[in-house]
Amino acid sequence: MGLFDKFRTKCRELEDVLFRMDSNIANNYKDAAQANLKELAEKYERLLSEGKLNDKQKSYYSGILSVYSEKMKKFTHKDQTPYWTK
Repeated sequence: MGLFDKFRTKCRELEDVLFRMDSNIANNYKDAAQANLKELAEKYERLLSEGKLNDKQKSYYSGILSVYSEKMKKFTHKDQTPYWTK
């Protein structure tokens, strides 16, 4: 860890997953976005258990995880209804 890592809010490893997830959501790739959410949660838990996240990062990413988890509850192809049945 460098001198300024203590004050860093963002974690590069988690930000890479977030970037891919946002791209998949924007392109309506539902399965890939769900896989990214699962990957984000797993990496967050791993980094948390290894003690590699500071307090700011813990609160920042736990908030992001809860927002995306709620946002993506029905973001699947099986829950999608065809436009002609509405």
